[in-house]
Amino acid sequence: AVTSDGRIDAPALLHVIGAEVATLHTVTGILIPLILVTCMTYFFGRPRSVKAGLRTWRFALFAALAMTLPYLAVAHLLGPEFPSLVGGLLGLAVVIPAARRGWFLPADGVWDFPPRSEWPLEWIGTLHIEDDHDAPPPMPLWSAWAPYVLVALLLVATRLPELGLVTLLRSPAATLRWDGIFGTGISADAQPLYLPGTIFILASLATVPWHRLSWRRWLQAAGESTHTLARASVALVFTVPMVQVFINSEGMAGYPKMPLALAEGVAAAVGGLWPLVAPTIGGFGAFVAGSNTISNMMFSLFQFGVGLKTGYRPDWIVALQAVGGAAGNTICVHNVVAASAVAGLVGREGAVIRKTLPVFCYYALWPGIVGFFALHSLVR
Repeated sequence: AVTSDGRIDAPALLHVIGAEVATLHTVTGILIPLILVTCMTYFFGRPRSVKAGLRTWRFALFAALAMTLPYLAVAHLLGPEFPSLVGGLLGLAVVIPAARRGWFLPADGVWDFPPRSEWPLEWIGTLHIEDDHDAPPPMPLWSAWAPYVLVALLLVATRLPELGLVTLLRSPAATLRWDGIFGTGISADAQPLYLPGTIFILASLATVPWHRLSWRRWLQAAGESTHTLARASVALVFTVPMVQVFINSEGMAGYPKMPLALAEGVAAAVGGLWPLVAPTIGGFGAFVAGSNTISNMMFSLFQFGVGLKTGYRPDWIVALQAVGGAAGNTICVHNVVAASAVAGLVGREGAVIRKTLPVFCYYALWPGIVGFFALHSLVR
């Protein structure tokens, strides 16, 4: 990832780090389906049982490999833009037929939730889905999947520089920019046409004629979605400014940015054990900022520098940061608030985070352990 004149080749370095991130995700993610099923049977089973979830270990491992192996191959061959998209679609294409045929599933019955009358109050949300008697007749499976395929194609088309759409969608004419926010030196910009949300809106509009829906039904669905988003935005309105203060705190009272000051303190205390801590730092950034992307923006340069100071390969340290940031998405306030709003569980975010915390702990600690031994035995 270094050019002939000694400079860092950024695209090549990004490709290397993306492949390392995919490797860590593959090693860690192979147990995620089993952990999720086990958490479900423990938290929501009657009786609460870990054993009921462990019975699905064969199917859980099969499902994990069906996604992670294509994900890993795409990351090494094509780069970091498409692994999740391709791995997820191929995994679904393999796992759904296997589940319908009963492959690898337990032979002694199917686990299910208890009757709704026995649910505790914290399970019951405000969202009620009623049967729509005016709904169109059932459609073929390929037609139902068409919007998802369209989303995937549009995302790929708008992310490949060779097609020229990236330059167009991110051009100055398509950019909204705010310089000197509230009299400060802070600026912000956004490309609305490049956002993934715009892709989803376009796909939903294309679905109207494809599925022969009426515009009345589309507007009704759009109104319900807007209402759900409005309820979630109450919390986001206050957390987003907090994140911006956190990110843009450089220079206050002569101190560095808050995230860098916190991370430097941890680095001084941990020293050579830094690979064990690096994913947790990434997870902390995602928890506060609500995004793996912003976590990487805050901490990647710092993680790179720590790698150089401690003698570890800095690209692997940055990869551990990115994996930890992905783990932080399971408990970050933004995601939990949005998901709770969609499920009608506004006000129950604390209960949700308590149940996703075990997944975060595993996904932050295990990559650190793997990375620590890999760096010491293979790539230091």
